[in-house]
Amino acid sequence: MISIVISNTSDKPIYQQICEQISAQIIKGELESNFWLPSIRTIAKELRISVITVKKAWEELERMGFIYTMAGKGCFVAPLKPEELAQKSGALAAEKIAKDVAYYKSLGLSLGDVIALIKSHYHD
Repeated sequence: MISIVISNTSDKPIYQQICEQISAQIIKGELESNFWLPSIRTIAKELRISVITVKKAWEELERMGFIYTMAGKGCFVAPLKPEELAQKSGALAAEKIAKDVAYYKSLGLSLGDVIALIKSHYHD
């Protein structure tokens, strides 16, 4: 079952929120290979957002290799092997960390400061 929660107060564009949530559900195995995704119009109506926004999210997910499209049938979760999911997970994390590290550096935080902050917020 697909689950998307949009935050109108987030700094992230809505299409990016959708991409992050869907890709995370795929990586965690919550959305299995070849799972049929609801149509762009259905998602837009349920979330009360523009069809163009959902289309942009679906295009980005397809570009990233998380979903594929079959003409006349819709969009489906790509059949990814565990090692491919691990690679995608690592790549997404590395991309996020690179941006975050640049921000932490701009605040003048040391590596030790950042590690301490992460440890204080990282709960299993």
